[in-house]
Amino acid sequence: MEYRKLGHSDLNVSVVTFGAWAAGGWMWGGTEPEEAVKAIQAGFDLGVTSIDTAPAYGQGLSEEIVGKAIKGIPRDKVQILTKFGLSWSGTKGQLFFHSKTNEGKPIDIYRYSGKDGIIKECEDSLRRLGTDYIDLYQIHWADPTTSVQETMEAVAQLIKEGKVRYAGVCNYDVALMQEAAKYIDLISDQVSYSMVKRDIEQELVPYLIKNNQSVLAYSPLQRGLLAGKIKPGHQFSDGDTRADLPYYSDKNIQLTNAFLEKIKPLVDDKKATLSQLVIRWTVEQPGITIALVGARNAAQAIENAKAAQITLSADEIGFINSELDKLKLEL
Repeated sequence: MEYRKLGHSDLNVSVVTFGAWAAGGWMWGGTEPEEAVKAIQAGFDLGVTSIDTAPAYGQGLSEEIVGKAIKGIPRDKVQILTKFGLSWSGTKGQLFFHSKTNEGKPIDIYRYSGKDGIIKECEDSLRRLGTDYIDLYQIHWADPTTSVQETMEAVAQLIKEGKVRYAGVCNYDVALMQEAAKYIDLISDQVSYSMVKRDIEQELVPYLIKNNQSVLAYSPLQRGLLAGKIKPGHQFSDGDTRADLPYYSDKNIQLTNAFLEKIKPLVDDKKATLSQLVIRWTVEQPGITIALVGARNAAQAIENAKAAQITLSADEIGFINSELDKLKLEL
């Protein structure tokens, strides 16, 4: 496994980090908790020491699964990245969207990052995770009803109390990064990034590189699209939100799979899988420090971890990028 520092901190994380969104089942059509625990442990055995989760993922379930998976592992051998700011209890903040629990019950998700909410969420996360500190604490989505100053000062208080080591954000643009930097030392921004979703390369990545802050790329496989296993006509499970996203239209699945066929000879030459090549390409891009990759079972976690062993030359990356330039999805 390869390890990299997050920004200007001394926090070393595995270049392939376990993304525990799918483990929580929420928006993924459910989960098998015991399989998720085995997946996290299988990844750890191959050096995936970093795990990214959030309270919203299964309304606490993902954090509970992570807590169970790391029980018995020396705390300083694993890095826990979690979040705050998405609430499913109460109506403070801004209504984000209507959703359903894994059991199919309707819930409303609110963006709320007031000080009271953050302090409570941190305590709840520590309890579910079975730990007394969080390595990286990240706002999940910006809350337009709360000042950035209030939010960041609350996190700074948690750092001072020793409950959080470092502060990061998710889904922040340059303007929000600049505002937050007035009140706290940020080391990272977790954003959606993949071969078919590269908009952050224009403004955000150059800003983060300049300020020695890391990009944590989530959904590098575009929620399974770039693994090459989804075919036109695919039927998603109930509760799986991919069914409503344009990336998964039959046309875009067909276009993406045609691109994947073009890079398949390179995959075969590396004795790798498509997923592994995509993950390696992701962490080779300028400014991208780690890739967050989910797994529903141990086999998937092992496959993901081994992506770190692949090497790509400048010419090979150039070939992949030239084929990507020809890919025009209908979004």
